[in-house]
Amino acid sequence: MIALALLLALQGASQGSPHDSAAVQMGTSVMPDTVTVGEHFVVRVRVRAPKGAEIGFPVGPDSGVAVEAVDPRREAQNRDTTAVERTATYRLVAWTVGAQRVTLGTLVVSAGGVDRRFEVPAIPIVVKSVRPADSTGKIPRPARSVMLAPPLLWPWIAGALVLLALALWMLRRMLRRRPKEIHAGTGALADAERDFARIDELALIDAGERGRYVALHIDVLREYLAARIPEAARSLTSTELLAVLSADAPVPLPRLVPVLAAADLIKYADRPVTASKARELASESRGIVGAVEEAVLHRVPAAPTTSKPEKAA
Repeated sequence: MIALALLLALQGASQGSPHDSAAVQMGTSVMPDTVTVGEHFVVRVRVRAPKGAEIGFPVGPDSGVAVEAVDPRREAQNRDTTAVERTATYRLVAWTVGAQRVTLGTLVVSAGGVDRRFEVPAIPIVVKSVRPADSTGKIPRPARSVMLAPPLLWPWIAGALVLLALALWMLRRMLRRRPKEIHAGTGALADAERDFARIDELALIDAGERGRYVALHIDVLREYLAARIPEAARSLTSTELLAVLSADAPVPLPRLVPVLAAADLIKYADRPVTASKARELASESRGIVGAVEEAVLHRVPAAPTTSKPEKAA
């Protein structure tokens, strides 16, 4: 809609110029008068002044306000031989929803060496939101709170976990401090014979794993010696084991030394071994276990010595 209204009809008699009897007329229009946010609209300012006058239009609204200019204003002059008539066109955009007023500023009409200023009246514009109205009529439910356990349950759970961890730690310390039990009787021998039988079930020689066959027999032998003799710990090397075995230990050292030496070369030096040699070392390992078991069962502990009381003189 274009609304062109006569806003000013001013006489210049007070200025004392040759144009005193002439009037300055100004009208404004907006198209359209209702827009959405971001939609362009056009404002026109039309001024009619005496012939020979010069018209200076305002620059337009400042940037950063509710209504901004899209591009610089454009001016056009109408064909009239009796007066000066010019029209300024402003292309604007609004960013704030609601009723707004477009303020352009002050225009200047110069005639006969006199400048007269006229304030361009604010132009009303209605700005609507681009969001559609809610047609569902539904109100969303409030957000659910985080599911929490009863306030008194978490402290009990935390305390139980702490007590459980403390009990496990104490049990572990007790087990580590408890001295290892030394197997007596036929327990160690039964374990060794059971392990030897399991090695036979693997059929390693037939599978070509002769070195592993020898290594497993030596492991069983070392486990048996560690169970029978407290000094023969499983963590000792072959050299350390032979060093700790005393002369009176129930171990046939002449038989044990070559077996351990050959086994070390096979395990650590990757020395090849034939099937017959592997069976021979395995048989000797079993023989040493039997010999040690026989010596342990028939070993007589030394009787404690007691001093006889001296006869009185």
